Amino acid sequence: MLGRTYDSQVCSIARALEVVGERWSLLILRDAVFAGVTRFGDFQHNLGIATNVLQARLDAFVDGGLMVRREVVGQAKLSEYVVTEKGRDLAPTLVALTEWGDRWAAPGEPPILYRHDDCADPVHVRAVCDSHGPVDPTDVHVTLGPGMPAAYVANRRPRRDGAGG
Repeated sequence: MLGRTYDSQVCSIARALEVVGERWSLLILRDAVFAGVTRFGDFQHNLGIATNVLQARLDAFVDGGLMVRREVVGQAKLSEYVVTEKGRDLAPTLVALTEWGDRWAAPGEPPILYRHDDCADPVHVRAVCDSHGPVDPTDVHVTLGPGMPAAYVANRRPRRDGAGG
């Protein structure tokens, strides 16, 4: 069974999965970011998620800074969950996952489309080079960043090209 953290990984993808990698997390964020859902009951109704799971995810988002919990004005026992800048910064990730799902997992035509508010043209996520603009993802390679510990690199197995394993 997988643990809840990826402590052995020195990788921003692994750290992001600790925050949003649970099955319902991205769907909750999708509804919050793109549909403006803020109320517990609306999330629960729209997603059909168990209330205890939903509460745990919302609490984790609040603890992680992706949402803030606010009391609804005039309704002391009613809270809303509002996406923060940190949560909104996941919007391109949600668009990218949608595009991947449309291509590889959808049974037919895309069920939703992302459009630019100003002109209604389609919005897409692309790999972009600072110097050359959009690039093919197959033309992207990885290099070590300043946060990579030397001891972690020393313990990794070398890349193996070709057959074998």
